[in-house]
Amino acid sequence: MTKAIETAVKILESLPEPTQENLVEELRRMALEAQDEVQWDLKFSESTGLRAFAQKARREIAEGKAVVMDFEQL
Repeated sequence: MTKAIETAVKILESLPEPTQENLVEELRRMALEAQDEVQWDLKFSESTGLRAFAQKARREIAEGKAVVMDFEQL
């Protein structure tokens, strides 16, 4: 456990129990969101296909091969 977590736990312990429960629930929610973000980051970093498409698109734009999409023609 890091020093920062130990400090946070000590602060939480000094608060009334209902406040502790509310804060812990909020921390749990935030930790799950952070976990989800890490998973998405991993998926996209492993996705070389997506990176290759983005590079191709940038190259085509730079070469003047890209055209503005006309949504009325779809």
